[in-house]
Amino acid sequence: MPNLPVVAIIGRPNVGKSTLFNRLVGKKLALVDDRPGVTRDRREGDATLVGLEFRVIDTAGYEDQDAASLPGRMRAQTEAAVAQADVALFLIDARAGLVPLDEEIARWLRGSKTPVILVANKAEGRAGESGILESLSLGFGDPVVLSAEHGEGLVELFEALLPHVERDEDAEAAEEEEDSLDAPLKLAIIGRPNAGKSTLINRMLGEERLITGPEAGITRDSIAIDWTWHGPEGEPRAVRLIDTAGMRKRANVQDKLEKLSVADALHAIDFAEVVVLLLDATRGLEAQDLRIADAALQEGRALVVAINKWDVAENASSLFNGIRGALEEGLSQVKGIPVLTVSAATGKGIDTLVKVAFETREAWSRRIGTGELNRWFEKAIEANPPPAPGGKRIKLRYLTQAKTRPPGFVLFGTRVDQLPASYQRYLINGIRRDLGFGAVPVRLTLRAPKNPFDR
Repeated sequence: MPNLPVVAIIGRPNVGKSTLFNRLVGKKLALVDDRPGVTRDRREGDATLVGLEFRVIDTAGYEDQDAASLPGRMRAQTEAAVAQADVALFLIDARAGLVPLDEEIARWLRGSKTPVILVANKAEGRAGESGILESLSLGFGDPVVLSAEHGEGLVELFEALLPHVERDEDAEAAEEEEDSLDAPLKLAIIGRPNAGKSTLINRMLGEERLITGPEAGITRDSIAIDWTWHGPEGEPRAVRLIDTAGMRKRANVQDKLEKLSVADALHAIDFAEVVVLLLDATRGLEAQDLRIADAALQEGRALVVAINKWDVAENASSLFNGIRGALEEGLSQVKGIPVLTVSAATGKGIDTLVKVAFETREAWSRRIGTGELNRWFEKAIEANPPPAPGGKRIKLRYLTQAKTRPPGFVLFGTRVDQLPASYQRYLINGIRRDLGFGAVPVRLTLRAPKNPFDR
């Protein structure tokens, strides 16, 4: 993760700097021991905190000793880390309270140009109350109260870091998104047996690459084939086509090989970016098609529905409207899934299908900056405020996008565990409709800050 903002963790020996470092990077990279002074050199790692990405530096315990001594040289390393950091986390031990060295570090930090976030560590339970109150005298405002060892208070740490790392994090995410959109489109074709999946891929490739025939179940393994699609302006776009075995109703699958083939098809969905559910126009939409579509959505894949054999369809208009209506009703968690018509026999509609698949992947990979997202969020809750179950107000504070592919959002607030599912759907549908996500699956996670004194 290049060009990430830098966060330095500083403090006197044995306040839990390495424990917090390990918590942020998600691995036990730094040695941790009850003895002070275990860390000597600066250790760096890539950290992720509720979707924020940054470079974190674990420093040696700051000690006020001669510059030529080992502790003095370690202090010089710490000072260099703070100078290069975008923000410094100043850790104190809430259980032990303030000591003169904490005050000495605070005086030095107040003269530094690097922004400082005060963190009261080891604050689990009530043992750290006095230390938290004492820390206000250091002049850095209210501390972030946490327990690095138990993972408590990370939401509050996220809130404190957000203003310092959001800008660079969004720019980095945009770079990653651009790179990912240049990569080959992983496009899986799924559906019931004999819907024409292999025939469709052969038509795309312009050759009989896959065996086809009137018999159902010819395809057993999921086959991945690289293909170059020439778009409307003739520009080449790389596609990895994935042909899968037809998936029958589970109760009808008895043969062991067919069971393995279906499992392989489901596994192929995991590796796809966009999934095309291929329907047979001569058979319409069946319950099994909805189950297959739901499996793709549950895996977080972007979904497109294509009706094959459209060149021989009867009552085409009523058939199309009937299928689209049944999809809206049967897949209520995602509205507006693209429904297209194709003919694997003639090739009609294939260019439109691939074009829509690329557009759907772009929406699936989309990231919204925190500022734009929360401007939309404020308007959404102003237009439709959250309910107050039992007369107690649910306070929604802000929204952030934690991930893409599929897009995932984290909603912070108080009493969010009581937020009705209908209101969550209101927010998700608004995100899709207003922020350009279309019909891709969107995940919403609710997070409430922890009260360190709630016992």
